[in-house]
Amino acid sequence: MAPAADGRHDRRMPDATGVRIRRASPQDAAAVVSIYNEGIAARESTFETEPRRPLDVIGRLASSSHPALVAERSGAVVGWAWIAPYSDRPAYAGVAECSVYVRAAARRRGVGTALIRDLAIEAELKGFHKLLGKLFTTNEASLRLVRRGGFREVGVHRCHGRLDGAWRDVLLVELLLGEAARASGGRDQPYPP
Repeated sequence: MAPAADGRHDRRMPDATGVRIRRASPQDAAAVVSIYNEGIAARESTFETEPRRPLDVIGRLASSSHPALVAERSGAVVGWAWIAPYSDRPAYAGVAECSVYVRAAARRRGVGTALIRDLAIEAELKGFHKLLGKLFTTNEASLRLVRRGGFREVGVHRCHGRLDGAWRDVLLVELLLGEAARASGGRDQPYPP
């Protein structure tokens, strides 16, 4: 991702898959919630059950401290990714949770891979040293995506929440960035080493 004139990051030209990644803005809210609502309806990516409205995401899209990105193909938003605070405790200021969603019709075409790669770059540039993700253990597409993105599987939260009355397990994954990645010595095995 190349620096934009305003200091934000933007891949001005589409990559080989025809995807252009750019910083999200509040004007993207309708497209972002449309994609998120597909995920809510499918019941494989989130514990959320009620559709979201554009107003629900505008604050995240406008955040200067926790980046949000969108993927465009032929001028249409086909995916989004953002990071959110992991904790309000100062000790965890460099850790963020990430989410990536791709429109159903655009899946398996490199959109998620481009988003997760550029989100990691943007997070590191913002001073984050770790990204966390939580995904349903049954979500094979998300499992493939985080593995392609270099995330390490940390463990499983058993019966982490209920969705439509059924308990669901959640896989916790992490990606070390920058100095933390270098300090880890490349260890990618579950703790203890």
